[in-house]
Amino acid sequence: MNRLIDLARHLPTPHAELTVAYSPIRLPMPDRPPLELRLTAPVKGTSLPLVLFSHGHGPSNYIPSKEGYAPIVQFWAERGFAVIQPTHANSRVAGLDANRPNAPFFWRERVAEMRYILDQLDEVERQAREIQGRIDHSRIAVAGHSFGGHTCSLLLGASFHGETFSDPRIMAGVLLAAPGRGGRDLKPEHAERFPFFDVDFTKINTPTLVVCGGEDNPHFTKRGPEWHADVFSDAPGAEAVLTILGMGHGLGGIAGWDARETEAEVPDALETTRRLSLAWLRKSMGLGSKEWFEGRDALQVAGQGLADLIEKND
Repeated sequence: MNRLIDLARHLPTPHAELTVAYSPIRLPMPDRPPLELRLTAPVKGTSLPLVLFSHGHGPSNYIPSKEGYAPIVQFWAERGFAVIQPTHANSRVAGLDANRPNAPFFWRERVAEMRYILDQLDEVERQAREIQGRIDHSRIAVAGHSFGGHTCSLLLGASFHGETFSDPRIMAGVLLAAPGRGGRDLKPEHAERFPFFDVDFTKINTPTLVVCGGEDNPHFTKRGPEWHADVFSDAPGAEAVLTILGMGHGLGGIAGWDARETEAEVPDALETTRRLSLAWLRKSMGLGSKEWFEGRDALQVAGQGLADLIEKND
């Protein structure tokens, strides 16, 4: 029940079920403090598909950590997914020391953290007793917002100057307001500060949904909002791009309730992002495609004006 949404209620989605959350789960890592996680999952059910969610590098202290992104993480978990949220090395609240090499962004460490979680899934479940034995280790997706989208694009197959980071355990991805092409596509000062954005998306073959804000005008480049759709243009596996109309980088409010990261809190836009990203995850992970196709159709009729959806097989 949400009295704040209007048009988005025409996008079908499963009913919400009770969830349980475990935090902090701590995974020891060599030569650094433990990696801290939050695991949110349905109270009931077995063979739960898993989403690893990678947070961004936004202005708040706590949103870029395992404490953020409740609006979208909780929505997915209430509808059948286990979701793991690491506090990445770049986090202000509990990341690595800013005096260490590769600070402040720690882009390589972020990728390594996501892979390490996959290596340690049995230990994650051991610390979350009510979830133990209920996660399907063969159905794993990654999702990330903003800088988290960069992390996930590497895990999905993007390469950095010929170096690859893809993980075959990942079967699907959702990139939310992710960075586009780097290098010459960036303003000179940003190309120098963010050399790791100069990645090649053409090796991404894993099924991926790209979600953009129609008014997400990035300061990194002069190209405008379409920069965030570069993965869809370049990657063979990027099967669909969903543009949330009228929205900026926060996509209506995915980072947190009333958060600084949300330049415009718009319940219908948030609900569109949540419902259609969930429908994509369900379809791409073999849980049923009904909500995706019905939601796509609804955008043309009752939900018209919420978002534009383009699929490569159209």
